[in-house]
Amino acid sequence: MNLNIDYQLLAKITEGEIYGKGVLNTLTTDSRKVQKDMAFWVLKGQKYDGHTFVKQALRDGANLIVSHTFVKEAPACLVVKDTLKALQALAKYHRQQNKLKIACITGSNGKSTTKQMLLALLSYKGQTRANLGNLNNQIGVPLSLLEILPEDKYGVFELGASHKGDIDEIASLALPKVAVLTNIAPAHLEFFKTLQGVFETKTEILKYIEEGGTLVYNYDDDYLKTLKQSYKKNALSYGFSKESDLQILEEDVFAFRYADQIYKSALKLQKHNKLNAAAATLAAISLGLNPQEVLLALQNYQPMALRLEEKTKHGVKFILDCYNANPFSMKNALDILSAEKGEKAVVLGDMRELGETAVKYHQDLAKQILALGIKKVFLVGPLMKEAQKILAQEPSVMVKYALETKDIIEPLRQELQNISVVLVKASNSLNFESIFKEI
Repeated sequence: MNLNIDYQLLAKITEGEIYGKGVLNTLTTDSRKVQKDMAFWVLKGQKYDGHTFVKQALRDGANLIVSHTFVKEAPACLVVKDTLKALQALAKYHRQQNKLKIACITGSNGKSTTKQMLLALLSYKGQTRANLGNLNNQIGVPLSLLEILPEDKYGVFELGASHKGDIDEIASLALPKVAVLTNIAPAHLEFFKTLQGVFETKTEILKYIEEGGTLVYNYDDDYLKTLKQSYKKNALSYGFSKESDLQILEEDVFAFRYADQIYKSALKLQKHNKLNAAAATLAAISLGLNPQEVLLALQNYQPMALRLEEKTKHGVKFILDCYNANPFSMKNALDILSAEKGEKAVVLGDMRELGETAVKYHQDLAKQILALGIKKVFLVGPLMKEAQKILAQEPSVMVKYALETKDIIEPLRQELQNISVVLVKASNSLNFESIFKEI
């Protein structure tokens, strides 16, 4: 981060009141990361209040405190009404000072993988900035935008949402040249209530596409395909459908038809990742790459850890998908497992934030497991009890249940000699990666 913003200008951008003089170069919202001559930007959340750590930040060398209230001990203090809104205002200002072309990716599934693919493609043409890890929310996106450097030619930012209005809030900061919509699926239904609610939230991004920019969307998705009629500006669709602008071809490698030409890469991908690659391809083309450059750049793509990552331990193949879990991604992972040979097993954790639909979706999951003929099942979490009840009625299925992740490791270890391949899948919060580490 290299902002070089005078405190007086900072106060104007954030509509705050500044006490002291100086220049803001870098900042952090994490008191544990404060270093000498760094600004500490105080945020207040549901579980924490950054004001608690102001004294510690000053001891560690913070030269500016951004706060709701005046901090007299600070070398300089910026007082604002809302520190989060002030951070977002600064991020938007910084983004607008830099002329890079930005692509923003949102949807229920595939955001991170599409981001990584597009990052590989655009990096082939010029220096590209992207948000790291899961910094895709109201705090993470502005922090990511503040990392933009003058020499950056492109930016790739995924945008996450769990409530209506979330995309509206953060897309207004990024102002993309290209917006990518991956799919609409049952995720965060506790807050969205319906798939229509998910659709309405994800499409909030449309109003922030730069003039002359492009929407890229998944034509195979029943909700998104309606955009062909309703969205009247520049748009490109992708999918396996022949009606897509970029049609994915049914081959072992990623191959597609675009503008009446057929292109074929050497990259072998599962079906869901072909969709992600198609989204990244169209976004890259919209930002100036040609299809041949895409094929060359795809060779630089590195799969993300814990996203259907394959590893072997004790002679058993593990498919690790420990980042998120919703009905759509569960079904996709189970389909991939079903194509494997040998004795198969699953270790599955709760699908969270499904609200009133949670019981139904966990019962449906049990039925999918039975339909695929998986005989060894390990379940974790209070919601997975609903799946366990159904699976326990089938004598041919061995099902083990635990309330906490640590308690499923030993039952799994005892069965490893009878398993060829095991899918390990849950939301990040269940710490399922510890299963592979400790097994």
